[in-house]
Parts: sequence; C-alpha cells; structure tokens
Amino acid sequence: MSWLMKKRIHQMELFIKYPHEVQQEWFRKLVTAGKGTEWGRQHGFGDISSYDQFAERVPLQDYESLKPYILRLKNGEQNLLWPSEVKWFAKSSGTSNDKSKFIPVTEEALEHCHFRGGKDLLTIYCSNNPNTRLFNGKLLSLGGSHKINSFSNDSFYGDLSAIIMQNLPFWIELFRTPDLSVALMDEWEAKIEKMANDTIHEDVTNISGVPSWTLVLLRRVLELSGKASIDQVWPNLELYVHGAVNFCPYREQFRKLIPKPGMHYYETYNASEGFFGIQDRQNSEEMLLMLDYGIFYEFREATGDRVIPLHEVKPGVNYSMIISTNAGLWRYQIGDTVVFTSVNPYRIRITGRTSLFINAFGEELMIDNAEKAIAEACKATDASVKEYTASPVYFSEHENGAHEWLIEFEKHPADLDRFAESLDKALKHANSDYEAKRHKDMSLRKPIVRVLDNGTFYEWLKSKNKLGGQHKVPRLVNNRKIADEILRLSGPQHA
Repeated sequence: MSWLMKKRIHQMELFIKYPHEVQQEWFRKLVTAGKGTEWGRQHGFGDISSYDQFAERVPLQDYESLKPYILRLKNGEQNLLWPSEVKWFAKSSGTSNDKSKFIPVTEEALEHCHFRGGKDLLTIYCSNNPNTRLFNGKLLSLGGSHKINSFSNDSFYGDLSAIIMQNLPFWIELFRTPDLSVALMDEWEAKIEKMANDTIHEDVTNISGVPSWTLVLLRRVLELSGKASIDQVWPNLELYVHGAVNFCPYREQFRKLIPKPGMHYYETYNASEGFFGIQDRQNSEEMLLMLDYGIFYEFREATGDRVIPLHEVKPGVNYSMIISTNAGLWRYQIGDTVVFTSVNPYRIRITGRTSLFINAFGEELMIDNAEKAIAEACKATDASVKEYTASPVYFSEHENGAHEWLIEFEKHPADLDRFAESLDKALKHANSDYEAKRHKDMSLRKPIVRVLDNGTFYEWLKSKNKLGGQHKVPRLVNNRKIADEILRLSGPQHA
C-alpha cells in the first residue's frame, strides 16, 4: 500500500505541475469516447479538434435538458450519452425542491473518479500523517440506501454513497463496519439504531459521512455505551471525513463529542456528478481540485454569462462550475459555486449553490455569507447552532421586508437579541448589497430569529421522506414554502 501511495503522490504532483496539459488531454479523451454516441453524433464530436469548437457546438446543460436521455437510459437504452453500459443511477433529491434527480454513473466514473477520490484521500492523509494507525482498525461509513429501479430490472438507483459501497472490491469489507446489509438499510431510524449497536464494540479508526447524520449516530453510540465521549468508545479514532455541507456550524459539536487532541478532520468535494476536490493540507479550509478524474472543467462567473476553461480563472472570483465527464454529462451545470483560493496549484473553496440564495430585495445573500455570519453570531454569544434555514419575509402594508431565520440550537445563546444583532452585523460585513438594503431599515429591517423546538428539522425531513443519506436542510430559500412548512411543526420564540 505504501508503494502504491507513493506512486499516486507522484501522479498528483504531475497534474499540479502541468494542470492545463492534463485538462487538455482529458478533453480529447472525453470527446473521442463520446463521438460514437447519440449525443456525440448530434453535436458533431467526430471533427471537434478544439475547445472553442466544443463550446460553440454544445450548449450548457442542466438536469432538465438531459432528462429525456436519462429516462431512456433508465429504460435500458444504451450508447446515448456515453459508450459503455449505464446501469447505476445516483439519486439526488436536490436541495430546494421535492423532485428526485437520477444521475448516470458509469463504470469509468466509479473506477477513475469516485473510487480514485476515496483512495487519494487516504493517500494524502497518510502522506501528511506518516505515523497513522488508520489501517489497524475499521472505517465506519455512514452511507445511504439502494433499491432496484422500477423502470428496469437491469438498472439500479440509490444514494451515491450506497452505490459506491455496493460496488467496492470484496476485500474492503475486511476494513469496513457495519456489515453491508446494515449500511444499505432503507429505514433510517432503524438503521441508526442497528449501526450504533453493531459498531460500538469495533475498533473504529476513521468515520465518513454527512455531519448532521453522523452526529445523530455518535450521540446514540454515547447513549448506548454510557461513555462521556466518543474517544472513550473508540480510543483509536483519528480521522473524520466530511463533505456535502459546510462544516463550520458542526465543528464545535464534533469537538465536544470527540475531545481528542490528535483528531483530524478532512473535507472532500464529492457529489453525485463526480468527485472534484480533496483537502490536501491539514487545518485548511480549501481543497485541491483533482484534475485527472475523467472530468473536464469550465467555469462561469456567478454574476455573468461568460464561460471559461480552467486556465483563465482568477482567485477570489465566485464561479459556478460546469463539467463534462466520463459518466456522459456534457457541459453540465451542477449548481455549485466555488472560489479559487490559489491557481498554483488550483485550490478551491465551495461557496454555495446557485439555487441557495435570498434575493427578494436585491440583497443577493449567498450561502457563504450566511455560514460565516452564523459562525460569528455563535462566537459572539457562546452559542452552537444545530440546524437552520432562512427565507424572506415580504413587505406588508405597515412593515418593510426582512429575513427570517429558523434555528435549532445545540447550545442556546444567553441573549437571543444579541445573537440576532451579531448575525445582522456579520451579514452587513460580509455582503455590501445586504448592508445597503439594511441602511436605516429602509428596505430590510433587522433579521427575525425564531428558535425552534429540538427535533423540528428532523421531523420536517421525516415528513418529506428525506431522512438520512445525503438529504439535508436547505440553508437559504428564496421563497416561503419550506419556512412555512417548518413553522407549522413547532411553536417558536423570536427575537
């Protein structure tokens, strides 16, 4: 394993040193592979020789524009978007609507993207921590569920994490807990109970999963064990791998549950559409953009229409990400926004989703602003937020608009008014448009903070059949639908 890791580190050094050449090589490979597909024939892939030709012939895509092809793939047709067989679909419910998306997952995407991402994470971690004892114990992976797709007996769907677990080499089971049959259970509450009971006596050295659901599991493990902290249950635990959501609101909760000085937290950027980034430096809030996973990257400024390849990006600019992949996604807009913190090498920080924002009054409040402001308000009031969402409150006959923040606290602030004031101050500091709209309360009055009963967000997710897996509470919503649904489940206070 050490030899393989050293070899892979050398390969990473090559794409760090020659990023544009590696991206150009993957561009040629993808177009060549796709030229015989229905999509490739329709868009003239056979004689595309440059990026400019590709950008001219292939319009930007989203899920709705690819949906007709995906429906046909689910029904068993092949060679539509990618030449190899497509029989797995990663189910993604999205973040702000109730519709499910089914993203095709090819064998190439599994092997050269998702699996490689997992292996590279371990390679980077072991390179940074040469004395690790990670492989002396077991990985606890908190994945989703999988089911047979009702459209065809030969095609399957499930959460991406479940698809990965279902297709891992058999020997991985020696290092993983709990048993695969438990890890892939559908009923989430029974699954948490079973996982806690099955893993409590294992020697767990590393955990991976979405932070909110990992916390649910860890708290149940403590209840069953009677221990004061997780490191008393698993003394050799040294690594937690997280992704999918911003970790800042959860960091303090994890530190309290695992008060171990040598505990490491690593972030990955792994979505249904592909594996994009890995935190390659300890105690960092940025990730190395992985350039040799069968993905060709393009970027569009969040405030404009111009689309550019990787070599034209600049640090500090908010970009929405566009990908062409070895799963047959062509110029696909995944809906995430990133900022480059460095271009040598290319490192990124996720700033949010194009669908997660509030712009009811011209304030253009993005998720990155919200996460930072919540963290500042918690720091100022010695509070800890468990879950939250925010929505606009529209103008009425007698009052200006506002933002309404529905919050479940892990640790309540001693002064709720001060928390609201700190939140408002931090938002003004982070967002000049918000600050302008808040000037003298002319357009926006101060934020409304509503404290929800413990478990309200859990009950809302349960009512939507969205417990577990990669399902999460939308942080910012540009309408009242979700906020009103949640408010009906709890009797709130407010500041």
